[in-house]
Amino acid sequence: MSIPTVSLSGVPDPLPEGLAVLDVREQAEYDAGHVDGAVHVPLMDLPDRVGEVSQGQTLVVCRVGGRSAQATGWLAEQGYDVVNLDGGMLDWEAAGRPMVSETGQPPQVL
Repeated sequence: MSIPTVSLSGVPDPLPEGLAVLDVREQAEYDAGHVDGAVHVPLMDLPDRVGEVSQGQTLVVCRVGGRSAQATGWLAEQGYDVVNLDGGMLDWEAAGRPMVSETGQPPQVL
């Protein structure tokens, strides 16, 4: 099965209505910097928390795209409309796309 993947240049800025973002990084990574409004479900928790994933179109992100590719493949097998962000949050940050942080510090990708 091929993983549906998009590069950052293929992701509209700002994100369109109806496109959900699923962040599958670990808690500390998410807290340091993430897409505003992203749903956070660490990759290892995904099978138990799949009900938190939007039934609509979802962009799956992680740091560089490896974990999100795993999550995207698994979610696609479950019938979800998902796409993996190639280059992940590192590309997002490098492009100057908006991010928020839960740490009280400026957002950054760990």
